[in-house]
Order: sequence, then structure tokens, then C-alpha cells
Amino acid sequence: MDTPGHRTPDVPDTRTAPPFMAGDRESLESWLEFYRQTLPIKVGGLTAGQLCQAAVPPSALTIAGIVRHLTDVERYWFSNVVAGTAQPARYGAEDPDADFNAYSPDTALADVAAYTGELARVRPLAAAVADLDAPLPALRHGQELNLRWVYTHMIEEYARHLGHVDLLRECLDGSTGY
Repeated sequence: MDTPGHRTPDVPDTRTAPPFMAGDRESLESWLEFYRQTLPIKVGGLTAGQLCQAAVPPSALTIAGIVRHLTDVERYWFSNVVAGTAQPARYGAEDPDADFNAYSPDTALADVAAYTGELARVRPLAAAVADLDAPLPALRHGQELNLRWVYTHMIEEYARHLGHVDLLRECLDGSTGY
């Protein structure tokens, strides 16, 4: 149940477009950061009930599920793969689909805040890696990978899920925009 006045913060659009002429690292980081800043804008002003509403039938996908998923994705790639730690998933530690399926209006607003907190925690981890091409501490499916691959994957991950959020948000309240 939604409590009047309890909504995600309305975030002003202060994003800076990625530069047209940039080196690899600046280009990758600026695109990822652009997408990271886009998600809070797109979910701004929603109630917990709206965050948890599957608005594009027959899909059960919700904005809350996407926010939770991106929070866990940030944690996995930057804490575990880039920094080499063993942080448990915030939402999917026991159930790998809990990020998408175990959301609740009781926690949805806190889940949005947790996304912002996770970003603050992982940004310095990537910044500490000096070489885009150096092998990272962790393996993925038994193979080495580098920060360039992680950045490229994260850009793809955000582009895909922000498209989902676009459709869900438009169905919820008619809001559109890049």
C-alpha cells in the first residue's frame, strides 16, 4: 500500500553527455556514468506500489526488480570481479532470481536508496584499476577478463534495462524521455 508523500526522489537531469572525442577509458566511464545517472531520473517520483507494478503484460518485470538487479550487478562486477572480493549478492544470495522476483512495496523505496549507496561503494573500486587491459583478480567462467570488458558489459546491461524502464514508466504514468 502506498503512503501519501512517500515516493522516490525527483532527481533533476544534470547529466553530462559523453564526449564525442575521448580516449577509451574516458569514453567507457562517461557512458557508464551517464546510464547510472539516468536510472534515478527515470524512477523519480514513483510510489512503492508503482515501483512494484508489472505494467507491461504478460511480462512480470517491474521497475523495483530492475533496480534491485542493477544493484546486485554493480556489486558483483565491481566488488567481486574488479576488486576481487567475495561480497554476497544483496538480493539474490539464496535465490538467483530474487532481485527480479522478491521485491515488495514495503522495501521498494529502500531498494532505490540502496542502488545509490552501492554506486558510491563501487565507483572507487574501478577507479583504482590503472590499466583497462590488465587481468582482473577474479575469473569469469574460468577465464581472465579486464576492466574494458566489464565496462562494455555494464554499458550493455544498463542500455538494455533502461529500455525496459522506459516501457514500464510510460505504462505507469505516461512519462517518457531520454
